Amino acid sequence: MFAIFTLIVLLFSLVIHEVSHGWMAESLGDPTAKDEGRLSLNPLKHLDLFGSVIVPLFLFMATSGHGPLFGWAKPVPVNPHNFRDKKWGMLKVALAGPLANFMVALFFVLIIRLAPLAETMVSLLQIVVIYNLLWGFFNLMPIPPLDGSNIVFSLLPERFSSLKYSLYRYGPFLLLFFIFFGFQFLNSLVFSVFNLLIG
Repeated sequence: MFAIFTLIVLLFSLVIHEVSHGWMAESLGDPTAKDEGRLSLNPLKHLDLFGSVIVPLFLFMATSGHGPLFGWAKPVPVNPHNFRDKKWGMLKVALAGPLANFMVALFFVLIIRLAPLAETMVSLLQIVVIYNLLWGFFNLMPIPPLDGSNIVFSLLPERFSSLKYSLYRYGPFLLLFFIFFGFQFLNSLVFSVFNLLIG
């Protein structure tokens, strides 16, 4: 039961993350995501065959449902040229996804801490908190195509444009390197924050 629930939590955490990007972009004047029907919480609108289905199922089967699950959804399309705020628009859109995951995590932390729940329910809600913290912090890593790269690039002066292009060029390799060798650090961060919040 916990493994299936984890798959569902992962999927909806990805969906909430992507839809939040689209909502923020629309609020800034870019209707691209709305026009393509991506401002929906329907998971079918956001599924990436490889990242949302194959990778999580592979990890699920490889670990017999006991290991960490990972995946991604189709990025919501954004056109920065439509933003009313040309300077900080992309920064706001990039922050919207991780912040949405953190807000979901905090919401369920409050339920765990304040509501009289059965032990099984607490365990299920803790999965929601952990995966939303994990997805939020992971996306803040400054590696293309993650949100953290757009945040950093929005803050860097134009003279660092060559650095931006280099990071975009080698982003996929850097991301794979981080997943294989840096994920342990990310897990430690997530569980430290989780223990701090849960108490």
